[in-house]
Amino acid sequence: MEEQPKRKPSPLRKIVAVSSIAAGIQFGWALQLSLLTPYVQTLGVPHAWASFIWLCGPISGLLVQPIVGYSSDHCKSPFGRRRPFILAGALAVAVAIILIGYAADIGHLAGDDITQKTRPRAVAIFVIGFWILDVANNMLQGPCRAFLGDLAAGDQQKTRIANALFSFFMAVGNVLGYAAGSYDNLHKIFPFTETEACNVFCANLKSCFFFSIILLLALCIIVLACVNDPQFTPPYEETNAEEAENSHFSCFCGELCIAFKGLKKPMWMLMLVTAVTWIAWFLYVLFDTDWMGREVYGGEVGEKAYNAGVHAGSLGLMLNSVVLAVASLGVEPLGRLVGGVKWLWAIVNVILAVCMAMTVPIAKIAQHQRALNPALIGNPSMDVKVGALAFFCVLGIPLAVTYSVPFALASIYSSNSGAGQGLSLGLLNVAIVVPQMIVSAISGPWDAWFGGGNLPAFVLGAVAAAISAILAVVVLPNPKKKDEARIPSLSMGSFH
Repeated sequence: MEEQPKRKPSPLRKIVAVSSIAAGIQFGWALQLSLLTPYVQTLGVPHAWASFIWLCGPISGLLVQPIVGYSSDHCKSPFGRRRPFILAGALAVAVAIILIGYAADIGHLAGDDITQKTRPRAVAIFVIGFWILDVANNMLQGPCRAFLGDLAAGDQQKTRIANALFSFFMAVGNVLGYAAGSYDNLHKIFPFTETEACNVFCANLKSCFFFSIILLLALCIIVLACVNDPQFTPPYEETNAEEAENSHFSCFCGELCIAFKGLKKPMWMLMLVTAVTWIAWFLYVLFDTDWMGREVYGGEVGEKAYNAGVHAGSLGLMLNSVVLAVASLGVEPLGRLVGGVKWLWAIVNVILAVCMAMTVPIAKIAQHQRALNPALIGNPSMDVKVGALAFFCVLGIPLAVTYSVPFALASIYSSNSGAGQGLSLGLLNVAIVVPQMIVSAISGPWDAWFGGGNLPAFVLGAVAAAISAILAVVVLPNPKKKDEARIPSLSMGSFH
């Protein structure tokens, strides 16, 4: 059985090039998080049902990431193991963004009456594009991370640098995406985007996505042209294509079963805490900019006040990303300061609970001020604006911990499970996407049961965050000091 020749670590410039794709991915993802829940409501999807569309994210993360990751490990294309998936993912993103941006126009051409509140054909095109976009993002992210591991070739210093660069470019993409979403005159650069069926808000979304396509395709072309990805030669050749497919599928299922069967109690407890934590985070992700448009700025979907609130929410998310990038550098020293990373995770989950609960008094103060002075509709007082933006900024700190500590603990807890680290970390993704699926299914009806709006969801998120803080202290074992030292070298996680 012939062994694969051992690769040498690649030059830093190639690692930087591959890492930079994270900026393109996160640019588009930031636009999704900030603008798409408000946008789909302009197409006539009721607020109570808007969350169902987000089911595609967790479902694609649950199915696509592990399958694509395993397939890219065993891809025998002459183009390399990772590059075919990066190319396919980038092209799929471009197609999806065109479908999303032009959903209103395509729906109008197909027979939608733009004078009606609900445009079913446009909604159908949007949903198709949205699902393709989530699948494409998952197709890109896994192979890019694996490509970085290939380029580092086991060198610990290069691995740390690659992970740090990937996290850095994620933050850059977030800042660019949220900044684009917060600017309400971007459509003037592309005047053709505003049409009879597509208002100014829709035109701004199109323009943002055009920049997203340009950035992502440019970065992917650089990687595909300049970074070598040697063809994978398996240790043996299967007799035919059908046997190869069956063999790979059986191996994938077998490794997945081994990974689940080999999980020890600490890993199960980690998955429990992660799942409860992400109930809170996904409620925040679903309704943050909609909360700004409705409760803080006092607008309804399609109104100028609502659009102003959504753009202000995008600004808040940009500030959140800046705080996230800075706070991520302090996770290791803060963990040591408070007596261990599990204590740090518990503390920041308390902060998360408090912030989610504070959305209620912020919204009520804004509502009271509008009742006294209707001129504040669409332009709340400075103290309300500061309080709302502070909410986004402070949440950057617990988000930095959520994006790093669970993944580090998963690597530590599962180091002796018998499965590969990548597959074990993939299992942690299950603990992230399952609560997202649950939240997507119940959050809209939950809001409707309590009179509509976003505050019931945020209160539920505050309760989930408080429970996760208690669980982190009670059920998670403390990793050893030598294991905690590994945390800064591990990749920052992300929400997909």
